[in-house]
Amino acid sequence: MAQQRYFIELAYNGTNYHGWQIQPNAIAVQQVLNHALTTLLRHPVETLGCGRTDTGVHATEFFAHLDIDSESENPKFEIRSLNALLPYDIAVKRIIPVHPEAHARFDATLRSYEYHIHFHKDPFKLNYSWLLRDKPDMELMNEGAMIMMEYIDFSCFSKSNTQVFTNNCKISRAEWGEAADGSLIFHISADRFLRNMVRAIVGTLLMVGKREIEPEAIRQIIESKNRSKAGTSVPACGLYLTEVVYPYLPPSSLKGK
Repeated sequence: MAQQRYFIELAYNGTNYHGWQIQPNAIAVQQVLNHALTTLLRHPVETLGCGRTDTGVHATEFFAHLDIDSESENPKFEIRSLNALLPYDIAVKRIIPVHPEAHARFDATLRSYEYHIHFHKDPFKLNYSWLLRDKPDMELMNEGAMIMMEYIDFSCFSKSNTQVFTNNCKISRAEWGEAADGSLIFHISADRFLRNMVRAIVGTLLMVGKREIEPEAIRQIIESKNRSKAGTSVPACGLYLTEVVYPYLPPSSLKGK
């Protein structure tokens, strides 16, 4: 029977989930999406995601792919029906037919994240940003971020015992910006990321911003390839996957909505 591969673009609030990937004893976004698809199409459905996010991490843009029967199931497979079966903290934005070899994980050429920090108690930022008491020096942190872009081996920012062949990543953007309310947002883009990498980078740059280390110390940390030399991982609540780029997909008109 003919199969059609589809990409599903979705967004999710990660507060109530143990990340994207199915876990043996915890609820994950992938599990909820697979269940909704299984209910909609009336047979077991498995998706494959563009990567994995940790417990409590959010995604404003995420992609997964799946194959369905191109004749009998196409009429059922539409956004409104799928969203009606999903909880409010997971939303499907696009369903996109792609070529049979398209792969949500391996075909992505760029991924972008943001990390949000605020400095005044705000109940509406609970679980969506990290509250700090003292504001770090953003200029110093941007000096450190620029140094990071000179390197490709980021072993020092990766969890140990991960099943990857290389710790090399090409960072194309790493910079801090200030929002109108005085909060800080760290923007980072790369061709790939290691597990826990962004949260470890933010923790290390905050050491620079608090003047615990000089920006130049970033070189020694990266060259050590030792996770214990870098800063602690910041909480997951402030981290968002914001963009995943594929060479054959047009950008979404719903970006940022």
